[in-house]
Amino acid sequence: MSHEAFTQLVDAHYAPLYRFALSLAKNPADAGDLVQQTFFIWATKGHALRDAGKAKSWLFTTLYREFLRGRRREARVTSVEDLPPGEADLPAEETDRVQRMDAALVIEALQEVDEVFRAPLTLFYLEDLSYLEIATALDVPIGTVMSRLSRGKTQLRAALARREAVGQAKVVAFTDFKQRQQP
Repeated sequence: MSHEAFTQLVDAHYAPLYRFALSLAKNPADAGDLVQQTFFIWATKGHALRDAGKAKSWLFTTLYREFLRGRRREARVTSVEDLPPGEADLPAEETDRVQRMDAALVIEALQEVDEVFRAPLTLFYLEDLSYLEIATALDVPIGTVMSRLSRGKTQLRAALARREAVGQAKVVAFTDFKQRQQP
């Protein structure tokens, strides 16, 4: 793969991979490491992919597997690093304040969802992957993806409802949201 083609691949997929990694790792530094490792693996093994149209799915699958491998490694080793408060916060983005607040609340609520459900939710809603692409990326049957999405949505709704109960968020029914989005 040429340097230019690799650069185009990175430009096209870096941000979605980083968002997915951040939803899994819950730490900007670890998310960056996961994305970097994913692109390193692509640089060394990506040439073996026969269908270039499946590069996105391959990258997400590789990132997820690297995340799981790291989790297994961490389970064997006791971590001595404790992050100081605030360092695990999401990086500030220059967006409209209202949008940033809403996005931040959803991301915080998403972090309360069990990891097994958080990964498919992130891939489906934030990365726009199909059920089949998610099943491939997570190496699970498509029915499992559908089940995990359903259970994940339930957990996410509960997390948002808890935030609404303490006055942090306003939960809008999905059907109301879709109706407001139509012109």
